[in-house]
Amino acid sequence: MSPQEIFLKASVIESPEARASYLDEVCGTDRTLRESVDALLATLEAVDVSSKVLADETIDRSTNASADGQVGRMIGSYKLLQEIGEGGFGVVYMAEQIEPIRRKVALKIVKPGMDSKDVVARFEAERQALALMEHPNIAKVLDGGVTEFGRPYFVMELVKGVPLTDFCDKNKLSTIERIDLFLTVCMAIDHAHRKGIIHRDIKPSNIMVTLHDGKPVCKVIDFGVSKAL
Repeated sequence: MSPQEIFLKASVIESPEARASYLDEVCGTDRTLRESVDALLATLEAVDVSSKVLADETIDRSTNASADGQVGRMIGSYKLLQEIGEGGFGVVYMAEQIEPIRRKVALKIVKPGMDSKDVVARFEAERQALALMEHPNIAKVLDGGVTEFGRPYFVMELVKGVPLTDFCDKNKLSTIERIDLFLTVCMAIDHAHRKGIIHRDIKPSNIMVTLHDGKPVCKVIDFGVSKAL
């Protein structure tokens, strides 16, 4: 069995003792296999912890967010659930799309009072830049529009993960494994360059690692200061 197959079966075993027993039986004396599975399980735990921390912060953050009437508000077919990020001129919320399908998304909207002509132009430039991207390692734009108060917004896929360096350190990845991940980031940036877009803010916090079918996948986010050539 592959590490991914063992991981998928082990991840649904709730008891730590039962999970350890299962891994002992399946991996046997294959230390490399066991370490690979343990790394995947550690990543899953890190993502779960990150989600829990995010949920625990909801009460504190929603107090401030509610001051401008955002949390719980509907923007188009999206209900704002909680603030998850903030930049110089935009705020990012976790939102739930109500129709035509129900799903969790990330919605970025210009801050109140920041909707000057220059800021709106930069915001629109980021939306257009992301809309040009069609790469599995770049967060996708799903929708966009303008609120009833004239504040532009756009909707992206919700990327739940941890920064690249945190993922590598927590899972004690080897140099080769780190390079393999970094190569996917390079291909994503190359894709952007071929579309005429320069990110200009590549750093670990803008490269999130999430699990897809038990495998780590990098996602480049935040094209807020990108430049179109």
